Amino acid sequence: MDIKFYEGQKLSKNLNKNINNIKEIFKNDDILRIRELTTPSGLKCALFFFDGMVNGEVLNESVVRPLLTFSQEYSGEKAEFAVEHILFTAETSVSDNLAQMIRNLLYGDTLILFESDSNAVTVNTKGWRTRGISEPGDERVLQGPREGFDESVMLNMAMLRRKLSTPDLKAEFIQSGRRTDTRMFICYLESVVNGKALKELKKRIKEIDIDSILDANYINELINENKFSIFKTAGTTERPDIVAARLLEGRVALFIDGTPVILTVPYLFCENFQSDDDYYQNYTVAFIGRIMRYVSFFLAISIPSVFLALISHHKQLIPTSLYLTISASRNNLPFPSVLECLLLILIFELLRETGLRVPQSMGSALSIVGGLVIGQSAVEAKIVSAPMLIAVAAGGIAGLMVQKLKGAVFYSRIVMVLLCYFFGLTGYFIGITALLTIIFSLNSFGTDYTASLNEISFSSLKDTVFRAPWFKMDTRPVISPNRIRQRRKK
Repeated sequence: MDIKFYEGQKLSKNLNKNINNIKEIFKNDDILRIRELTTPSGLKCALFFFDGMVNGEVLNESVVRPLLTFSQEYSGEKAEFAVEHILFTAETSVSDNLAQMIRNLLYGDTLILFESDSNAVTVNTKGWRTRGISEPGDERVLQGPREGFDESVMLNMAMLRRKLSTPDLKAEFIQSGRRTDTRMFICYLESVVNGKALKELKKRIKEIDIDSILDANYINELINENKFSIFKTAGTTERPDIVAARLLEGRVALFIDGTPVILTVPYLFCENFQSDDDYYQNYTVAFIGRIMRYVSFFLAISIPSVFLALISHHKQLIPTSLYLTISASRNNLPFPSVLECLLLILIFELLRETGLRVPQSMGSALSIVGGLVIGQSAVEAKIVSAPMLIAVAAGGIAGLMVQKLKGAVFYSRIVMVLLCYFFGLTGYFIGITALLTIIFSLNSFGTDYTASLNEISFSSLKDTVFRAPWFKMDTRPVISPNRIRQRRKK
């Protein structure tokens, strides 16, 4: 039954009745532990906690021992008295809301009920094991911080607070998911945040009605206004330094318990080409890397389709000697050129995905077998032509440079191949125009997806197409145009 069912319900002043009530709520749950005890002064109480979710040492030393050794007279409300005079823990609370008690109990806290008192004490005794801090596998850097977020939202909040030691950092608590009641925090810097994005994010989260939220992608798909777009409009990262940097630019971050992935909004198109290493290396090196990513995105969707257009419709544009070589390689092939191209693209994607899923020790063997043996055998067996294999492989390698756009690159490449096969270079330019139209029409939480590219000037491009030196980045990006934009005094 959903926790919201118990919203507004109160406890009885009869301890045995309350114990039976909680037993009924958690019936058939053998992990729940209940310990009844009486203090030397005659104070009767019962402790409730889940085995494996509490810190046994904290529970014994800060809760059980003080209760068993307390021999003084007590007066007033017993729950309040215990918090003020008996318990040693730093974080305790008193509540009469049954739903809130259940939430705290399920999250690793210990619940204490007293005889003749309808209030309960919640004690922070959380002690479940976490994975520990390590560098995210998909966001490794050559130099820079090596820490990544964990599955514990409170640990993640502490890591962010260590990066941004300012009272300007705000963290608003929210819960969602009827069954999971997942804990989340909306984080932002109050003086620089994009107010429109913050308001819109809160609104969309409140509209979510789903029974479970187990990962950031649940939220991402539910709050995304461009639900069928191949381009993502919400950023994801597992690195504290990246989240801190985005908050400093006026974005909003959403921390979700149970996942190391953090969502950030608004998200701009240019962020797909930014690398963590860009900001930890000299700007001259970062400039080259970023330009290469933009060029690679263009080449990834263009090389196979343009090659197909040339050999199908525009043979006169190919040098004679090169055309004769291509033509000779295509003799006696069983498939038309378009089917050959699509087949190779799918095989390349299959090999890439398989390389990600297999154990790391098998990755090198897979690349040798897949990339060399299968490719060479397919050419020798006259199943595919060598020039087409080279064109598709070149486009695939270029696509590896823009991992954040791998889905968009794949679908764009397929569409462009079909357009070029049927309409030649005219189809290519139609496809490019349609792609640019889609990109420039997108919106991310009230901010234009291409906001940083709408104005062609050094000020707007200094952290988009290239990364300017830090002494030139005096103002924040256009994420929050009406807030404090200066970040460096000249």
